[in-house]
Amino acid sequence: MDSPWIIDVAGLNKYYGTKRVVADLTMQVKRGEIYGFVGPNGSGKTTSIRMMCGLLTPDSGTGHTLGYDIVHEAGELKRHIGYMTQRFGLYEDLTLRENLDFIARIYGMNHRKQRVEQTLKRLGLSGRRDQLAGTLSGGWKQRLALAACMMHEPQLLLLDEPTAGVDPKARRDFWDEIHQLAIEGMTVLVSTHYMDEAERCHRLGYIAYGELLASGTPQQLVDRSGFITWQVTGHIEVLLAAISNHPSITLITRFGNSLHINGMDEGLLQQAIIPFLNQPDLHWERTKPALEDVFIYLMQQSMDNFSSEAS
Repeated sequence: MDSPWIIDVAGLNKYYGTKRVVADLTMQVKRGEIYGFVGPNGSGKTTSIRMMCGLLTPDSGTGHTLGYDIVHEAGELKRHIGYMTQRFGLYEDLTLRENLDFIARIYGMNHRKQRVEQTLKRLGLSGRRDQLAGTLSGGWKQRLALAACMMHEPQLLLLDEPTAGVDPKARRDFWDEIHQLAIEGMTVLVSTHYMDEAERCHRLGYIAYGELLASGTPQQLVDRSGFITWQVTGHIEVLLAAISNHPSITLITRFGNSLHINGMDEGLLQQAIIPFLNQPDLHWERTKPALEDVFIYLMQQSMDNFSSEAS
């Protein structure tokens, strides 16, 4: 019977020496889904992605990706994925066309020239085909890297911090292309630190110190947080000093000139903020928690739980 899951793994563990960097990872991903990994540096995001796609052998656990056993059929699996790393890994002294032709040769593709031209056109690179890759801006290098990992028409894309260091427009254009690929049936695993990018994913997993602490759609993660949230704007510095350590306030998140004040108990939170509600220099509004509120809270909890290991 065919599985509905493109990725289906259970109990994956990975150790580096005595340190367990991924702990009992179990998750599933559907075809055409954009699944995002969020978490602090060193949390195991990249290691998790590599294990699920046959690029790294787990120390224990089982699973299948694209129908291939991630341990015993990793060699064949790797032929059907595209991997875009954090750092630009193409040849800067070759043109865009030459770089893609080199990739096509590695994969032994037929009709290389045609495939290269089609890929250049798909990613909007045709006008720069004879430009040296090393002279591209960050956004164009990112687009070339995406073109390179799509050359062999993979069924699964791995994107490891793909938009680090590029401008907002380039990031938006990149994500528009990723969503179009997903519409066409491509499955995407992406690690990111940007909350606006996390909100563009169909589902998210929050990983900290090797453990998958939460998984679901962005809205599900917000709803499950249980947060009661007030947004306050105005002269917030004095307010922040006065309430930052109040026991009824679970989390305070700063967004520019405003604060999100979060609590788990509506009555206790109301008691905490009521002395400040009528101050003329503050404007209060009951609002919904942001995804960033949820992730900061999870990060704080995981740091408390793992503080002895993180030191």
